[in-house]
Amino acid sequence: MTERNKKKSRKFLGSRSWGVGNIKNNRGKGSRGGVGRGGIKHKWSYNVVYARDTLGSTGFKPWKPKRLEEIDLSGISKEIPSGEKPTIEKRGFKVLSSGILIKPAIIKASAFSKKAEEKIKSAGGEAVKL
Repeated sequence: MTERNKKKSRKFLGSRSWGVGNIKNNRGKGSRGGVGRGGIKHKWSYNVVYARDTLGSTGFKPWKPKRLEEIDLSGISKEIPSGEKPTIEKRGFKVLSSGILIKPAIIKASAFSKKAEEKIKSAGGEAVKL
């Protein structure tokens, strides 16, 4: 049979705090961090989603270079419009050598692999670093 009302322990009879620390700690919802920034661990999911800037240490953060997105020559050759030596600009991309370049083009990108540069020059185009 389940217990409906659990009796309070007789251990703390006569003590003022009943094992909850300071007398104000067990008074309603007052010990749960309130609505301010106190008690962040009680509102962790809210802080992670909506208040990320309040988490972590403040001050200088170490600089990390952003990782470049990758695109290969076959992807670039699909984007080449018709015309004499069209120019394609890819900021934040590194051009990789898989595939072939169908038409000669001037390709401007943040980085090139060595083989990609060779393939672009052999197709009659130019590889320009931004």
